[in-house]
Amino acid sequence: MSAGNLTQQSFNPPGTEATAEQYRLSQAMRVGNMIWVSGQVGVTTERTVPEGIEAQTRLTFENLKAVLEAAGATLDDIVELTLLLTDTSIDLEPFYRVKDEYIRPPYPAITGFGVSSLALPGLLLEVRAVAVAGSAATK
Repeated sequence: MSAGNLTQQSFNPPGTEATAEQYRLSQAMRVGNMIWVSGQVGVTTERTVPEGIEAQTRLTFENLKAVLEAAGATLDDIVELTLLLTDTSIDLEPFYRVKDEYIRPPYPAITGFGVSSLALPGLLLEVRAVAVAGSAATK
């Protein structure tokens, strides 16, 4: 791999620029084929938070999909997910049902954590991802 392929590239899909600027972050960073996606939450571009784990999960994965596409990858390229939950006693069946609409086998490695709060009131979960662009071709 040449040094040019190891240059850091920052990605912020349309509609996320204000958040990226406010929090001084990149929605995704890509080096070579590796992509690290900042934690995505179920919030609209207007910064509203829908109620319930199912609605937040769906919006979270839509946001994750948009960030990966901006960085040149797909949801199928994900190799690892990290799940942050504000309530570890919540029924996760709606989360897994929605996740399975977006993430196909072979499923990525997943690690979950309980946290006391997230960036906005009402958020129940946050999902961050690591992807390898182009790896989905072997699925």
